Amino acid sequence: MATDLTAPARTRPDVAPIQRRTLRLLFSTQIIGGIGVTIGISVGALLAARVAGTAVAGLAQSAAVVGGALLAVPVTRIMNGHGRRPGLAVAYLSGAVGAVLVVLATVTRSVPLLFLGMLLFGGGTAASLQARYAAVDLAEPARRGRQLSLIVWATTIGAVAAPNFAALADRTTSGWGLPPLAGPFAFSAAAFVLAAGVLLVLLRPDPLLTARRLAAADAPVAAAVADVTPPAEAVAAPARTARRGAGMRAAWQVVRGRPAARLGIAAVAVGHVVMVAVMSMTPVRLGESHGDADVLRVVGIVLSLHIAGMYALSPLVGWLTDRVGRRAVVLGGVGLLLAACAVAGTAGHHTPRLSVGLALLGLGWSGTMVAGSTLLSESVPAAVRPSVQGLSDLTMGLAGAGAAALSGFVMRAAGYPVLTLLAAIAVVPLVALALRPVPVAAPDEED
Repeated sequence: MATDLTAPARTRPDVAPIQRRTLRLLFSTQIIGGIGVTIGISVGALLAARVAGTAVAGLAQSAAVVGGALLAVPVTRIMNGHGRRPGLAVAYLSGAVGAVLVVLATVTRSVPLLFLGMLLFGGGTAASLQARYAAVDLAEPARRGRQLSLIVWATTIGAVAAPNFAALADRTTSGWGLPPLAGPFAFSAAAFVLAAGVLLVLLRPDPLLTARRLAAADAPVAAAVADVTPPAEAVAAPARTARRGAGMRAAWQVVRGRPAARLGIAAVAVGHVVMVAVMSMTPVRLGESHGDADVLRVVGIVLSLHIAGMYALSPLVGWLTDRVGRRAVVLGGVGLLLAACAVAGTAGHHTPRLSVGLALLGLGWSGTMVAGSTLLSESVPAAVRPSVQGLSDLTMGLAGAGAAALSGFVMRAAGYPVLTLLAAIAVVPLVALALRPVPVAAPDEED
């Protein structure tokens, strides 16, 4: 399936050093930001339960998810006008402000302040998600999947290391007069500020602005090869579209006209819905068959296998995305999601089998996330790419939050097997979209 509508016609060796530097910086800040996100989230529910009560602890966690989705809108507006560097920095700084507000809410026991802090804390997640797109702005078409997946994989290091720092952070800040469990959020704020500072100082030249400049420079060359003189308006179109196309409405208009972009957004969103719906209720399922003395240990093991499936093999998924094609890997991810629902839904109270199902669930999510994100990024013009990517993250985040909320009602009313069945049914529209022939469209002037 030919979807590369925006790649330059020739390889530019002058871009390779910039891309290598960009990847190194993004990899490093993903580790730092991943620690900041996970160290706070790992104690977020416990802290919220102490401040607001157990009944609303889950809502506080959901606030961080919704905040990450909503913050994608202003962040992509900044990227459209000024590039990746200030957009990522603002996202991380929003997360830092949120973490500070959570600490203040813990000290003052203010529930509204806690929810506001958790909403802004989602900026760390928004930055982490947007970083994967920055990795492909200057990537060669044959390496886009691998380089995007490398940034996704970097999240694993921070996610695995962060819970081990939570207790240390709590002990360290106890001498500062902070209440228990507030310390990890103080460390989250520091991590986010560090990541933002590194990006502001070192992410130069900006990959998105460089990609736009190269696209504008290539336009007259392509016109000369075709023996066509482009009008001045066509040469200036990318910059004008970047300013005009900063909103979600403009992004949706671009996506509507591009089947490959629609498939990319659908793959990311549907894979996330299935993963969140099943994963969020798995600890409850395990609690039905394990006592209080063992359930936390068992949940930790099962979810660790699930997270390993999500991130540990993402470089392999990226390699397959480049090797066998974006749509093939999306369909492979869907197959793994269906297998995960079948295994987990029929596992009963057999914990090893449930663990296999959760590992498959993570692998399926990785396939739809990496291949869908790569397909989306290369299917739209550089001038509107951040807006379209922001639309994808907004859709994914809100869909995941909705799936998490509804899964509890389904679990209580019908049970875990029915939940996995409904999650499997949710992928049917994605399969239909992925199997639909995608026409090879000619690039338009702004491409």
